Amino acid sequence: MEDKFTLNLLRLLLARLEKISADSVWAHRASGVRGSLLRVLEKLEGDESVSRSDLKRLMELGFYILQKAAEEKIR
Repeated sequence: MEDKFTLNLLRLLLARLEKISADSVWAHRASGVRGSLLRVLEKLEGDESVSRSDLKRLMELGFYILQKAAEEKIR
């Protein structure tokens, strides 16, 4: 199982992606990444193996989307 920090960071990322406004151009993309991250979280919580490179890629993509949605909001 992944370490607690990774699981907590993953849960925080999921919560933030869920809060992206439906009016944002990033909302649809966030929804897809969120679904993939939820599946990964379920596997991790069930002690199933998950590719670390896939987890890293998805988390980086999630943070990228958050950044872009935030930039869009402050314009």
